[in-house]
Amino acid sequence: MNFIDKLSAAWTRNDSLLCVGLDPDLARFPAHLKDEADGIVRFCKAIIDATADLACAFKPQIAYFAALGAEDQLEAICRYLRETYPHIPLILDAKRGDIGATAHQYAREAFERYGADAVTLSPYMGLDSVEPYFAWPDRGVIVLCRTSNPGGSDLQFLDVGGVPLYQHVARMVAEKWNRHGQCALVVGATYPEELAQVRAIVGDMPLLVPGIGAQGGDVEATVRAGRTAGGAGMMISSSRAILYAAAVDGEDFAAAARRVARETRDEINRYRG
Repeated sequence: MNFIDKLSAAWTRNDSLLCVGLDPDLARFPAHLKDEADGIVRFCKAIIDATADLACAFKPQIAYFAALGAEDQLEAICRYLRETYPHIPLILDAKRGDIGATAHQYAREAFERYGADAVTLSPYMGLDSVEPYFAWPDRGVIVLCRTSNPGGSDLQFLDVGGVPLYQHVARMVAEKWNRHGQCALVVGATYPEELAQVRAIVGDMPLLVPGIGAQGGDVEATVRAGRTAGGAGMMISSSRAILYAAAVDGEDFAAAARRVARETRDEINRYRG
């Protein structure tokens, strides 16, 4: 089963458009895990187990592991996801953007070392930076388009032939790069009008949508702008709001994560149509 098929099945199976981000921050860990050698693995496994029936995808952010020299723990978490929840897509949030042989090695890292179903990529260096990933035809290529950060406008709103650059990227990916049906786009929840414009350009192409939860994106506006005619088409990502949902000392962090994930999933579903 390829990435797009697995994602479509997960939307249906879990009745969910929620993507749970895995961004482990030791400073925010429960006290009993902060000093444990395998604390990151134990924390992430608990989050995964608590939310696996509520999510359409899991998205570990590689920087949170690499900064701690914890790539081995990321490998263990990815292996756990593949073996325990093989029906849920695993997205490696890496935002790679190099070319040629280097891009091929980054693709091997994502798809062979970590076994990801999809990886996030920057399109700044053009097709050369994305094409090596197409050598894995069953994997997904998720291209940055209209990002959720305010500084994204510095480049993404530049005029390119009468349209903003992010719309040019959306059309280029949909019409030229997606010849094998592997592509998706990153479009932030913080800009629902632009999200709607991207949806109009790309049809039913999946969109990875960060920006709800801690970043403040409006769930109703996001869903109404980005849903497909069938009420799907999105992986709406929330990380910190779920991972660190425990509001008081002593509250079980996994139970709190499940509570917030369920609330978020259900809120999203209210507006799917």
